[in-house]
Amino acid sequence: MSAAGKLAIDVSGVTKRFGARTVVNRVDLQVERGEIYGFLGPNGSGKTTFIRMLCGLLTPDGGTGTCLGHDFLTGQALIKREVGYMTQAFSFYGDLSVSENLGFMARIYGIPDRAAAVGRSLERLGLQNRGGQLAGELSGGWKQRLALAACLIHNPQLLLLDEPTAGVDPKARREFWDAIYQLSQDGITILVTTHYMDEAERCHRIACLAYGNMLVRGTVAEIVGSAQLSAWSVSGAELGKLARALRGQPGVEQVVPFGDTLHVSGHEGAALEATIASHRSQSLEWTKIRPSLEDVFIGMMDRAGDNFR
Repeated sequence: MSAAGKLAIDVSGVTKRFGARTVVNRVDLQVERGEIYGFLGPNGSGKTTFIRMLCGLLTPDGGTGTCLGHDFLTGQALIKREVGYMTQAFSFYGDLSVSENLGFMARIYGIPDRAAAVGRSLERLGLQNRGGQLAGELSGGWKQRLALAACLIHNPQLLLLDEPTAGVDPKARREFWDAIYQLSQDGITILVTTHYMDEAERCHRIACLAYGNMLVRGTVAEIVGSAQLSAWSVSGAELGKLARALRGQPGVEQVVPFGDTLHVSGHEGAALEATIASHRSQSLEWTKIRPSLEDVFIGMMDRAGDNFR
C-alpha cells in the first residue's frame, strides 16, 4: 500500500472562520488507517468544528486534502457514507426502543436488510438484552453504547467521536474504550476528542489544539519529552502555605495539589531550581519527577493566545 493509501485522513491548512474570528487556523492532520487518534484541547479550541468539516457538515474556508481517499472539499457526499459521527449530546429518540432507533438509522443509510443490520449492531455492543428498552430509560453508559452502535450500523471506515464519554462513570468509560480498541483491531480508524488525560494516553497518537491552532502532535511520550518542562514533587508540612509562597516566583509556572503532595513545574529549569532551593527545609521533601501529560498540556494552554480576547 502506498504512503497515501495508508492514511485515512490527510489534510493540510484546514481553516474555518465565523465572521472576523478564525476558529480553526490552518490545521494539518494525518491519521493512519486503523489508528486511534486523540484530539485534546479546551472548550472553544476548534475540535468539534474541525471534525464537522472533516465529515462534510461544515464547509471549510480553506484547506486541501483527502478523507478516506475522497477530496474533503468536493467529495463530502461520498465521505458521509463511510463515516460514523458520534456527537457530544445524546441525539436519539427517547420514546423509541433501542432496536427501533437502530432500525431508523439503518433506513437513513438505505441498508437493504435492516433487521440483520440491527441484530449485528446489538451484538457488537452487547445490547442484545436491551433491544426492547426505551432509549430514554437507558443509563448514561448504555446510551453511549447505543450511540456507538448507531455509528456502526452502516459499517463505516472512520469513526469521529466527539467527547463520547463525558458524564459517564469510570466503569462505563473503560468498557467503551475496550470497544474502541476492538474496532481499531478490526481496521476502523478512530478520531476522538476528549478532555480526559487518561483517555488521551490510551490513543496511539494525539494532537493538542488551543483556540484554533495546532500546538503539538505525536505520541504521548514524544509530546512530554519535547516539552522541556521541569517538574518537582514536594511533601511535608504546611503545603498550603508553601503553595501560596511559590506562586509567581521565578521559574514557577504551575503549583498543583496532588493528594498529600504538591507538583511544581516550569520551563525555566534553572530559575525553578533556584526558587526551590530558597524553600528547602527539613520539614519538606523535594523530588524531581517526570512531568505528566496534564502538566505539559496545562503549560501549553497557559502559553497559548486566546482568540476570544
